[in-house]
Amino acid sequence: MDSVVATVNFSKTHEIHALTFDYGQKSVKQEIKSSKKICEKLAIEHTILDLKWLANLGNSALTSDIAIPNLAMDDLDNSKIAESSADNVWVPGRNLVFTSIATSYAEAEGAEIIIVGWDYEEAANFPDNSKEFLNSFNETIAIGSKDNITIKAPLIELNKKEIVKLGKKINAPMELSYSCYDSYNIHCGSCESCLRRKRAFIEAGIEDKTTYIK
Repeated sequence: MDSVVATVNFSKTHEIHALTFDYGQKSVKQEIKSSKKICEKLAIEHTILDLKWLANLGNSALTSDIAIPNLAMDDLDNSKIAESSADNVWVPGRNLVFTSIATSYAEAEGAEIIIVGWDYEEAANFPDNSKEFLNSFNETIAIGSKDNITIKAPLIELNKKEIVKLGKKINAPMELSYSCYDSYNIHCGSCESCLRRKRAFIEAGIEDKTTYIK
């Protein structure tokens, strides 16, 4: 959801090439299906990249037989529970790898910006979504790239409620996005990602067209 809102935010001013990463995650089939639909609707180029080797690193519930943690809505504001959930789904260096690859594509294609969906709410438990990470990576690109490329994170100071409101305002096809951590054909409705999505629509007072199991 964050990625599609961030993308649409730039879609009228930039020619966009979207990248979807298959890193062996349980939700990969639905993520690819969703990404294809979004890119077709926005009429943008789309490439799927095979990074399944990432699944062999660490012991993430996203990429292994370990069960995805199920939470209750109230757990989202419990820092210990939310941190434990984040630790269980952490994939070593994921955004470092993704953003480095995106930089390679940007250089090769003469792109000016890299668009990411990093946001304030997830940064509380995922440091590679933070403003500090964004600023640091932009400094790294400025030093390590011959091109003038900047990572743009339009949601970096927004929570999920604010993201949904922005998505509605700019007519982002949020209903086509897929947020679930698990391998179902529809959203499970009980993983942390699903619950944050659910809560965002409720708090924003905007219709949630997502289908959930729970």
